[in-house]
Amino acid sequence: MPARTHRTAIVGTGAIANAHAAAVRAAGDRADLVAVVDIDRDRARAFADEHGVPGVYPSLTALLAEEAVDLVHLCTPPRQHAPLAIECLDAGVTVLVEKPPALSLAEMDELVAAERRSNAHVATVFQHRFGSAAVRLRRLTAAEQLGRPLLATCATLWYRDDDYFAVPWRGSWDSEGGGPTMGHGIHQFDLLLSVLGPWTEVRALAARQARAVRTEDVSMALVTFASGAVATVVNSVVSPRQTSALRFDYERATVEVEHLYGYTEADWTVTPVEGHEDVLSGWADAEPSPPSGHQWQIRAVLDALDRGDPPPVTCADARNTMEFIAALYASAFTGQPVYCGQITPDNPFYRRMDGTGAPWADVMEAGR
Repeated sequence: MPARTHRTAIVGTGAIANAHAAAVRAAGDRADLVAVVDIDRDRARAFADEHGVPGVYPSLTALLAEEAVDLVHLCTPPRQHAPLAIECLDAGVTVLVEKPPALSLAEMDELVAAERRSNAHVATVFQHRFGSAAVRLRRLTAAEQLGRPLLATCATLWYRDDDYFAVPWRGSWDSEGGGPTMGHGIHQFDLLLSVLGPWTEVRALAARQARAVRTEDVSMALVTFASGAVATVVNSVVSPRQTSALRFDYERATVEVEHLYGYTEADWTVTPVEGHEDVLSGWADAEPSPPSGHQWQIRAVLDALDRGDPPPVTCADARNTMEFIAALYASAFTGQPVYCGQITPDNPFYRRMDGTGAPWADVMEAGR
């Protein structure tokens, strides 16, 4: 039996909230979804009825005033993530926030500060870290069983049409914080960063190729890691044949995964260098269990709450990924390499991901 049943609530009842509700349900007696919040009362009530949730509230403030909850799932549009997460922390409630956790490094640091003054914690949804194959790859990498990492490629090639961007908060720096770099490819390159460790330098470009948005719809980066490994990262929402692909070339093997929105064990392949077939035993000996998905991260969050530990993915982990995003935009818009730690509070890319402004911003204003 679990140590306790954690009372949970979901704030924001859009599409991604269904994945959270399903994950809470899959946790069985470990979690009880007691309330939902949405400014659209009818939508909140319909969601509550569908998932058997007793409490419906019009705001997070109202929820926190009426309900004793242990964990809040934030599933709102991105602009609301940091302010609502801070409200939870100030109320002493741990919060699991959908990506991106903030719109800028400045907001991210406000989250870090709020967590430090609270007895609660904030975690970011990066569910691809939690599939068994990704956990295994991090373990094998740390143990150097595959040899040194040399080269990696990371591609999020998705397709989002004009109707997708007709939703008012999409495609805007003010409400999303960025384009596919911030909202789509973030899952793949967060997994890349979790495997390869600290990055040191980014050289990048970003472009607005086909969508009538203020953000980019394509970005590309060349990344150098502290280990000496190098990687390419591509993020797109204009690619008709959609795929999400990661490839890691080590001294003794290539490890690859290709999927779309979530991988299983079957999506991974390992190709050893001739004479190093023994690396396959380290891969095959592990029990193939969970695919990537919200269920497994939420299970890990509940495990941490039972132990009294900060739940994964921590603020420090998420900040590393957010700093990478800021560095990518800064390099793309200035034409210069950007180094880890370079984007400090006096840098324009600290407070906004578009920093001094996207190269196409003036053209868009002229065409209004």
